[in-house]
Amino acid sequence: MPTQAKAAVIDEITERFQKSSAAVLTEYRGLTVAQLTQLRRSLGAGSSYAVVKNTLTKRAADEVGHSDLAPLLNGPTAIAFIEGDVVEAAKAIRDFARANPLLVVKGGVVEGRTVGPAEVTALADVEPREVLLAKLAGAMKGNLTKAAGLFQAPLSQVARLAEALKEKKPAEGGSADAAAADTAAVDTTTDTADAADAAASTD
Repeated sequence: MPTQAKAAVIDEITERFQKSSAAVLTEYRGLTVAQLTQLRRSLGAGSSYAVVKNTLTKRAADEVGHSDLAPLLNGPTAIAFIEGDVVEAAKAIRDFARANPLLVVKGGVVEGRTVGPAEVTALADVEPREVLLAKLAGAMKGNLTKAAGLFQAPLSQVARLAEALKEKKPAEGGSADAAAADTAAVDTTTDTADAADAAASTD
């Protein structure tokens, strides 16, 4: 292949790595064109499945900082570049591999991190996004209920909480001013109580 043509292929693979949220490397030895087309369609919109040359893919992987993919680039290699839902694409690959054991998942890159075949399979077992959001909403609802209870608490409770937090920091060798302030606070409270009693007696 002419150097210019090789450079164009490397640029194309590099761009696919950069645009994809995940890239799954597979070995497709023994699969027919019709089967590969079926797999490609099952990946969902925005994703692609392409047979690649290992030497050129290694150079593209180096350019995007994934030189650790080199050991996976042996034998007939095709890459699923996923731009849509990573979990749904992983499920499509897992299901296809179960029905067509000739497809071998080697590993890949997910959200910028190199992963092995077991992690790709684990992705396929993640619950649908809607289910996870529903569970998250349920957990948040419980916490928000607790928060609402705090917001509705009387100001006196909030004040006591603030005072407890303030006293949590131990005073080392309290100063005379602090002692005086404490005494003043006690006296003020006493005077207020006496005044209230006097008012009650007058009534």
